[in-house]
Amino acid sequence: MSETALIVGAGAGLSASLARLFSANGMKVALAARDTDKLAGLASETGALTQACDVSDKTSVASLFDWMDGALGRPDIVVFNASKRARGPIVDLDPDDVLAATTVTCHGAFLVAQQAARRMLKAGHGTILLTGASAGVKGYPQSAPFAIGKFGLRGLAQSMARELHPQNIHIGHFVIDGGIRTENDQREKPGEDKLLDPDAIAENYLQFHRQPRSSWAWEIELRPWKETF
Repeated sequence: MSETALIVGAGAGLSASLARLFSANGMKVALAARDTDKLAGLASETGALTQACDVSDKTSVASLFDWMDGALGRPDIVVFNASKRARGPIVDLDPDDVLAATTVTCHGAFLVAQQAARRMLKAGHGTILLTGASAGVKGYPQSAPFAIGKFGLRGLAQSMARELHPQNIHIGHFVIDGGIRTENDQREKPGEDKLLDPDAIAENYLQFHRQPRSSWAWEIELRPWKETF
């Protein structure tokens, strides 16, 4: 029986690489985003289903999983890729912008993980993967809202791992330390390896999902080999 995957916060880049890899490995894939029009090409390419979802809204997230139950069934793997930023000096930041950013990046992850965990606990197994960033382990200047959201995301993952690993639910937090390469990216020269390859990141997600439970990890850091840390 094929596995089922749900990617939340889907779009180009890493989410697209994950959708292609999961589909190539025989998984049934669903993609969720606020704007599903942008997913039409990827859905056609991978055979994935799409559903609109606002991760900052608990009703929207609950509706997404209810839809998933009927469309493809309980997900074996759920990936949370959504995030939102607000930049600027701490004294100039708009509190409403900060709240919106942290709500998507952190509280949205909680809402998605909660719905996934409820279903996976009933099934007795499953994997929940959260996409973090270097901002989740070190706060950068003029990036406090992103740090708040990503630090919270990491704490959520660690807490869930300690609670759910003994119940056969695999939790993973990925510290993506560096820029992710995009199509026709002008930030590096060919072969320079300054950026992370989204296909390579996706391979790590799949390997993480397939880890034997006798040696589960809860977190992994990924960066280009030239990246300092």
